[in-house]
Amino acid sequence: MKIVILGAGVVGYQIATQLITEGHNVVIIEKDSERARYLDSHLDCIVLNDEGNSFTTLKKAGIEKADCFLSVVNSDEVNMIACGIIESEFNVPIKIARVRNIDYSRAKIFEKSFLGIDLVVNPEVETARQIANSVALGAISDVMIFENSDVEIRNYQVNSKSFFKNRTLIDIRKIINPGGKFLIAGVVRENDFIIPSGNTTILEDDIIYIIASRKTLTRLFIEAGKKSVSIQKILIIGGGRIGFLATRYLIRTGVKITIIDPNYEICKTLTEKYPDALIINADISDETIFEEENLSAHDLIITTTENQELNILNAAYGKNMGIGRAIAVVNHPNYMVISNKLGIDVTVSPRDSTVNAIMKYIRKGEIRSVHTLFGVSAEVIEFSISDKSDIIGVPLKDIKIPPNSLILTVVRNKINEIPDGNFVVLKGDRVITIAKRESIQALEKVFLLN
Repeated sequence: MKIVILGAGVVGYQIATQLITEGHNVVIIEKDSERARYLDSHLDCIVLNDEGNSFTTLKKAGIEKADCFLSVVNSDEVNMIACGIIESEFNVPIKIARVRNIDYSRAKIFEKSFLGIDLVVNPEVETARQIANSVALGAISDVMIFENSDVEIRNYQVNSKSFFKNRTLIDIRKIINPGGKFLIAGVVRENDFIIPSGNTTILEDDIIYIIASRKTLTRLFIEAGKKSVSIQKILIIGGGRIGFLATRYLIRTGVKITIIDPNYEICKTLTEKYPDALIINADISDETIFEEENLSAHDLIITTTENQELNILNAAYGKNMGIGRAIAVVNHPNYMVISNKLGIDVTVSPRDSTVNAIMKYIRKGEIRSVHTLFGVSAEVIEFSISDKSDIIGVPLKDIKIPPNSLILTVVRNKINEIPDGNFVVLKGDRVITIAKRESIQALEKVFLLN
């Protein structure tokens, strides 16, 4: 595919990196000259230092032959208008705009392909949904959910007392019995992502990703010493966009919510929108506030400010003060590792949530979902097997997948199967895989029609 990206901030850069690795032809338009120079020296693609709403620049970028146009600059209006220009002047099949304004992104005009926009992505909405999903599952760990299936992927931090420590994957599967099949799909170790084999030994401080049914994972976590806690009272630090939206999702479940924000106007708006929530206009860095407001009586702390370092510190402090579970909004992959070491149960990344939604849309139709792991180090990809697939009727042991990739599970008739090598793929199956970044393109060739 040929893809033109307008704006190469954090999201644009990550998407460009993934697409280039997969062998796609990427052109970036970036108006900031310093940023453009950085991109030119770090990415193997064409970088144009110019305005994105210029016809000359768009033609220079080869927009007339593009398969997809993606606009992710910081201005919602620029993103929408840029897609409108592309729609009116060029024949580009896919047009995607990042729109952060909540009123814009939920407007009904987008249901009718407003300005030719095929997909509107709101990072805050995607993040708030992920937070709500984690809370619904007890905020025990990060969670990846797959539609129309009970299969999930959760992560687990291996500490000095963990059952998993110093055991191979083969030994772990022999010893522990959570009442169903499970598979350790990936390991984060010292800022590296590993696709493990049966002989891989799990070490202290590893973060492991486990795939199984929801029921099996719940039992597995209990056996591993991480039991569920009842979440009735939630403390949210930060009443901005993510905190506002997370509250909207969570308050419907009947839990009691307290929100703390230092901005008076934000607190005033929150009070009007959520009369059943307790809104406190204060600075969480004030060391007396936990005691004065009895904040340690909450079951869960969710930190959603725009400062990821502050989110980590507040979440860790909240757990240290006696709050049972903690969720922190964090973007940087290395910060996610630090968060786990500090005992934070769940980290949610607005960047990854946005990238996952975009990557799923721009790829071919046989891909049902995409989940980015540890920045852009690896992906979990769910493939739908059509009736024309070359692998129908082929045992898994005879399907040649690339190095650093694994077939994790097959969903058939909404039932999750963790298969062995003799398992045969059928039409309509959904095959969930994992691959390191350099193997994704080769893996797609195995499962996608040419």
